[in-house]
Amino acid sequence: MRLEGAELLPSGPAIVCFSHQNWVDPFFVIAALPGRPRIHFFGPEQEDMTHGVRNRLMRWGGVAVPYRPGRRGLVAATRRVEELLTRGDRIAIAGEGRIHAGEAVILPLLEGPAYMALRSGVPIVPMAINGTSWLAFRRQVRVRVGPPIQPSPIGEDRPTPEAVSVLTARVRDALLELVDDYPDPPRSRWIGGRLTELFNDWPEGSRPQVPPRGDSAGATS
Repeated sequence: MRLEGAELLPSGPAIVCFSHQNWVDPFFVIAALPGRPRIHFFGPEQEDMTHGVRNRLMRWGGVAVPYRPGRRGLVAATRRVEELLTRGDRIAIAGEGRIHAGEAVILPLLEGPAYMALRSGVPIVPMAINGTSWLAFRRQVRVRVGPPIQPSPIGEDRPTPEAVSVLTARVRDALLELVDDYPDPPRSRWIGGRLTELFNDWPEGSRPQVPPRGDSAGATS
């Protein structure tokens, strides 16, 4: 792993919004960040964290902030995030809400990271993970940290949809800039190919084609 931009990480609480191509990405987030402040991952959306290998691993590690399906589960998880940020921890979120195909691709981001940053007043740190689209032995993975994006103060009111939308767009633009120069590696064979797809959950049912460069906005199939 090659880490770039580590000096840009704020020393206090922050929301780390990382790009997501593979089930192994959270491990590289953990490896890239210092042990303090402690890191937690927002999600997954699960009714029962005791089912499934990935869920049991996250539950055992104590790093996940899962939430039950539905608005009530999301509200409770958001409150938990605010508690963790208040005590000085970091929250990592895969802002796209799913995995994607293509090293230079960033799908439209969900509004959760921006909303939480505005509510809590903490910066969002864009983090690009490149090299995990296809895993292979001795293949380098680059983790690149961008400058923190400090949300504008909102006072006592809730964040407006306009403020959330503007901040979300800023974070996505920052991620696109961070991944723009990374080439797509060849498809892995044998063990590397199987390891790559071991726990990947593609909403389309299988890995989508990589879109042409510069066309990441609609790259969902």
